[in-house]
Parts: sequence; C-alpha cells; structure tokens
Amino acid sequence: MSSQNTKVKYADSFKEQLTARGLIIGSIGAIILTMSSMFVALKLSSLPWPIMFVALVSMFALKACGNTNINEINVTHTAMSAGAMVAGGLAFTLPGIWMLDKNADINLLTLIIITVGGVILGLIFTALIRKYFVVTKKLSYPMGQAAAETLIIGDAGGKKAVTLFASMGLGAIFTVLRDGFGRIPATFMNSKMIEYGSYGGIWLSPMLISVGYIIGPVFIGIWFFGAVVGDLGILIGGQYFGLWDADIASSVKASLGIGLMVGTGIGIIINGILPKAKEIFGSMFKKGRVGDSIVTLRWAPFVIVLITFLFTVFVHMGVTASVITILGVWLATAMSAQCVGQSGINPMEIFGIIVLIAVKAVSSIGQTEAFFIAAAVAVACGLVGDVMNDFKAGYILNTDPKAQWIAEFVGGVIGALVSVAVLLIIINAYGPEVFGTEVFPAAQASAVAAMVGGISHMPAFVIGLVLAVILYCLNLPVMTLGLGVYLPFYLSATAFVGGMLRLLADRVFPGFERKGTGSIIASGLLGGEAVVGVILALIVAAQILIK
Repeated sequence: MSSQNTKVKYADSFKEQLTARGLIIGSIGAIILTMSSMFVALKLSSLPWPIMFVALVSMFALKACGNTNINEINVTHTAMSAGAMVAGGLAFTLPGIWMLDKNADINLLTLIIITVGGVILGLIFTALIRKYFVVTKKLSYPMGQAAAETLIIGDAGGKKAVTLFASMGLGAIFTVLRDGFGRIPATFMNSKMIEYGSYGGIWLSPMLISVGYIIGPVFIGIWFFGAVVGDLGILIGGQYFGLWDADIASSVKASLGIGLMVGTGIGIIINGILPKAKEIFGSMFKKGRVGDSIVTLRWAPFVIVLITFLFTVFVHMGVTASVITILGVWLATAMSAQCVGQSGINPMEIFGIIVLIAVKAVSSIGQTEAFFIAAAVAVACGLVGDVMNDFKAGYILNTDPKAQWIAEFVGGVIGALVSVAVLLIIINAYGPEVFGTEVFPAAQASAVAAMVGGISHMPAFVIGLVLAVILYCLNLPVMTLGLGVYLPFYLSATAFVGGMLRLLADRVFPGFERKGTGSIIASGLLGGEAVVGVILALIVAAQILIK
C-alpha cells in the first residue's frame, strides 16, 4: 500500500506531526482507555487491540479541530493507545499475588516502580528495535497495516472508502450481535476434542479471520501446523495411544509451546540483533550517534542502572534477580515484537512467566517478588507489542518515528500511573479476595500464579527451545509455530481460515487482491470488531464503576 495518495494531506514538518493539541487529545484518550482496559482485562480476561478505535477517534477529533494531517493523527493515536496494554500487563500478572495470599500488603511505591520501570524499559527497547522489525524484517503487523489503510482511505474518500466503511459496519454489526446481544454464538466447539482437553473448534471472529488474511498463508500455515502438533498430536494422539494421561499431555503441550517461543527469542537475538549490535545499540554508548535507534539514548544505560537499583532496594528483588529481569525484558520485548508482527497476538503474560522462571532458576526470590518480575516484563511487552503496530502504521504513512516515540512516552507513563491507581481502587472497593472470583476472574493472572512454581515439563521445554533456535537461524517463522502449539486450537483454526481465504484469492482471483480489495475488506472487518470490542469494554467498565 502506498502512502503517497495525492488526496491525503501529509505533514510538511516535524512540528505539524507532534502537536500540543495532539498530545492533549492523546493523553485524555489514554486515561480513558487505560481505565477501561484495566477493568476489562480483569473482568473478561481479554483485551481488544485499541489501535483501530484510537485511530478513528484521533482522526475525527483532529478533523473537528481543523487543519490536521494524517501524520498528526498517527502520532496522536500512538499516545492514546499506549496505556491500554500497559494496564493489560499489570492486570494479567499482579492479581495472582492476592490469589495466593489474600493478606499480601503491597505499597503504592512498589507498584509505581514496577509499572513505570516496565514502561521505561519498554520505551528504551522500542527505540532500539523498531527499525529492525519494521524496516529491515518488514514484518506484517496486521493491526498496524489495517490502521494505516483506514486512515489513508478514510482521509481520501472515494469508492475504496465506501468498501472499507461498509465492511467495517458489517464487522461491527456482527460483533454487536455476537457479544452485545448474544444472538450469534461466539464459538463452535468439537465435543470429541474437548474430551481430550483440547479446545477444538472455531471462533466466529471477523477480526482473527482478517488477521489471517492479511498475514497470509505461509505464516498462518505454520501457525496451524503448530496447533495440529499441540492438540491433535500431543493432547489427543498422546492420550489415544496411551503415551501419557491428560495432565502430562497438557504439561507437554504448554511447555513445548513456551520452549519454542523462548527459543525464537534467543534466535532473534543471536541471528538478528547481535550481528547488528553496533547499529542497534550504538546510540546508547556513543555521543551524538543515533544509528538504528529512534532517538539518541546516551541516557539509557544510566536509567537501566537506576531501575536495577530501584528493583533491588525498594522492590526487594535482589541484585541478581534485578539484572536478569532487565536482560529478560530485552529478550521478551524482541519476542513480543516478532510475535505481534507475525501473528497479531501478544501473549504478554507468557513472556512474564518465561522471565520469572529464568530468575527463579538462578536466584532465591520470594513468591511476591516473582509476580513483580512477571509484571514488569508483561508491562514492557504490552507497550512494545501495541506501539510496534503504531510504528508499522507510521512507516506506511511516512510519519517521523521520533514524534511517535515521544507520544508513546507520554501515553505509556500516563498508562502506568492510571493503571496502578485503578488497581488500588479495585482492591480498596472490593477487597483483595475479589481476584479469581466471578467478579474479576483474571484468568491470565491465575495462569501466572500456577506457573510461579516453574516449567511443568522441562524435557519438552528444552526440546522446544533448542529446536526453535535452530529453525529461526534457518530463517523459518518458528514463532508462529510455538503460538500454534501453545494457544487454544480454536484460535489457530480461525486464523487458518483467513490464511486459506488469502491463498484462494491469490491463486483463483489474483485481480481481487492486486487491486487491494481483499485487504481493504479485511481491514474493515478487523476494524469493525476491534472498535466494537473497545466500545463494549468501555460499557463494561462504566457499569462496574456505577455499581
């Protein structure tokens, strides 16, 4: 998709991209979205991508102000969305503390250090790795592509705009009927697969089908192959042939999937980042050098040392655990950037689990401190995963990444402070015993609590890790393989439908995609569900506050 549409107004200078009004609008939106995201993540154990919603809100708000441009809109929605996934990182991990110990006493300063520390680390690593994943590797980032498509076509108007917003309307109506009124079932599940502990079936999701279409059949095919290995092979085949019982099968599946994702992260660093270390990290050590970084980061080493000190002294994690956590964030943010770029999914709590397990293997930390580690990592990964979509949109729109990074800083810090405040308000209003109940199930935090003890099947984990390192170094998209093994089967099957539709369009109706019609429809359907998801989330949050 070209960003040089002559009907679209682009900025002529940096100051037209990063504006005071844009930051004000973005900050207000960040506060609202962060609040709703915290409630929804705890209540529904899921979090819709905010980028499509904030892109449209930013476009309408700035057009109402007058004399705007597509790059100012892009920068504004970067600020607006940053806090949402920060809240997700916190909500998907920290409630596990109170699930295991209802009397746990966590002070405000500790929560702020963990959350703001995670945001700052996310900002540093985002600045360092943005060029590698967005420009060099040219990963898909389907949510970012869809947002850019929406802004360009929405600004230009014409027949493509009619196609885009018509498909967006269809996606929105479908989602309202499914999630708002329950008129359409969310999933069709296979009872035979469920007997073996597999969530076999398909999710009726225009968004995930569209993600599969945008990503294409290669990555999606490998993703689905992972699901076949994990569910049809390990869960069902292993039990059917008497190799193991249901508990062991589940442990092998989860551990193998985590191992594949960790191995991918190590492969990214060994094969991709370290060979380009001078370009990527030069801005941290040489005065005036930017290299691949968005901004000069001469201050970053000092900030990293300060965060290590704060984690050690005020969060009581110890020196070893703090240092490994920082290194773990480096690995995990690279994994998050790759995962979101190839699949549109960001399992931030899994990355937190991975790092806390590594820390526990080499240091003696308490149960509560283990959750702090997971939270800091998940917050950083949540921020990186979300903003990399924004940077993909910015790359397509020719937005200055420095303007976006500053907006990310503003939105991320606001998100950190607001998410901590909302978490404490919930604890004071409902009591810490509310987590893990029907009021706030917080399923991801429950999973973190279950994994605090370590990897359940170490041989499967090691096999996955070694295999992933080898396959990644052979330039195979092994991250989506690990996702397929780990995630519920119905998610993989739904994305596979989208990938096969893309294959059909490319082979049978090449003109359909050559004109961009398929991608426009996919972006619209994706946007319709994403926007309605955020609106429904805001409604849920408002209902909880009213009660």
